[in-house]
Amino acid sequence: MTDGTLRISREGHLGRITLDRPRALNALDAGMVAAIAGCLRTWREDREIRTIMIDSTAPRAFCAGADLRALHALLQTGGAEAVLSVFRGNYRLVSMLAGYPKPIVSFMDGICMGGGIGLGGHVRHRIVTENSVLAMPEVAIALTPDAGGSYLLSRAPGLSGLRLAVTGGRMNAAEAIAAGFADRLVPSAHLEQVATDLARHPAGRVLDLAPAVTAEAAGWGDMAEVDAVYDAPDVNSVLERLRTCDAPWAEADRAALAQADPFAVEVAWRAYFRARALPDLDMVLEQEFRLVSALIRRPDFAEGIRARLIDRDNAPRWSCAGGQGITPRQVDVCFAPAPVSLDLPVLPAAQG
Repeated sequence: MTDGTLRISREGHLGRITLDRPRALNALDAGMVAAIAGCLRTWREDREIRTIMIDSTAPRAFCAGADLRALHALLQTGGAEAVLSVFRGNYRLVSMLAGYPKPIVSFMDGICMGGGIGLGGHVRHRIVTENSVLAMPEVAIALTPDAGGSYLLSRAPGLSGLRLAVTGGRMNAAEAIAAGFADRLVPSAHLEQVATDLARHPAGRVLDLAPAVTAEAAGWGDMAEVDAVYDAPDVNSVLERLRTCDAPWAEADRAALAQADPFAVEVAWRAYFRARALPDLDMVLEQEFRLVSALIRRPDFAEGIRARLIDRDNAPRWSCAGGQGITPRQVDVCFAPAPVSLDLPVLPAAQG
């Protein structure tokens, strides 16, 4: 089946969902999310389908995230509640993928960010390649890491996840594995052979042949320098420490924080520590949903999309420029219950 955005097929015992919006870097819209969820429901009961694979036709990207242009337009016509409904569908799909009773394999080849992490980063077998670039860059558009991204960040080694949450920093394949966003590194030229093998053999047997990557191999063996900067009581303290740190990564972090929405950074900081205390992905998704419900109502969300994707001037006019006027109470309000629940888990436990 092909609908212009997805290709859904069966090959032996493999169900294959292929993202097919290469010009949009496979940005997810509401229709794609609904179609993927429907396919997963059908294949859950299909005895002939033993493994699911999610990949992409785009040479540059697995999935660049949610279709932000579409969300911006929907915000203008349908308001925040209409946009929140789209986020709700996305988060419910993340929960479904994470709890799916059959093995799902994601090929996160190329760009994989935001909602792309939600699609590929919570399944049982997560493959990256030499082309992979992973990130949760939501603070650049006045949001907080979402689609389950804050769950993964909160479980990353040391305070590396906190750093990635507030800067939107990018990871290569080895770094993504070290941070817990992926499992195996496979050369992109070998992906089609892996797909062929998955149609014939159990996923575990196929993927056990792919090499694992250690934190040391990723260059993350010593996190002491990063932790020394980010082990701080608040964002302002981190900024002060970054100003006196001469490491190249510190300069990059300063630049990223200067571009991000200061209010979203404060929310992401708080969300990281709260996510660490939550026991499972579904509870973190509920927290993210509360945060998004609050943040999309602020003018900065639309402004961030305008500056990054529509006008592309990369000069957003944040309402709290320089962090001025942000109070703990304003951040607290973002964690209040959302108007609706995600009602997780999506699927009942498998029988037998």
